[in-house]
Amino acid sequence: MDRGLGAAGVAINFAPVEGVLTVPLSQIRSLFPVLKSPANRHRAVGLDFEQWRYAFANTFPEDQARTTYERYHIPAPGNIVWSSSLANLHPGHTDTHVNFHNTDRAPLLFLSGEHDHLMPPKVQESNAKHYKAQDTATEARIFPGRSHLMAAQDGWQEIADYALDWALDHS
Repeated sequence: MDRGLGAAGVAINFAPVEGVLTVPLSQIRSLFPVLKSPANRHRAVGLDFEQWRYAFANTFPEDQARTTYERYHIPAPGNIVWSSSLANLHPGHTDTHVNFHNTDRAPLLFLSGEHDHLMPPKVQESNAKHYKAQDTATEARIFPGRSHLMAAQDGWQEIADYALDWALDHS
């Protein structure tokens, strides 16, 4: 959105960008399996079921959490987590840099699940508050009872409908 692409944006469980310093304890716990070793920066890191459930599907019944784990879990590049974690310590702009004052940016909506441990509502609210351009709509919406993997959770259609309606109303 910062680069002028798109008519409206919807960010679901968005990671903090450079300049956003909010780091809730649940986020640290969720990311600890990757951050516990600097060597993980250069390799793919997998999570066991309990780690994955805490980070992604903490509001799911156990059988549904296990099914989604078996379907969706794959080791992911540790560099993504490390780069984001170090963005505010690294000198100069990083890959996560955006111009918060860009008045040409399209409207942007941040969505989060109320019980998201990985990218908690505080992170989404902080992301939204950092965008300071007066002429562009920026909002955060928290969905009650939802976890990080809310797009795979029963009732995901409510979130999809809200996002689509918001984007159409603001584009």
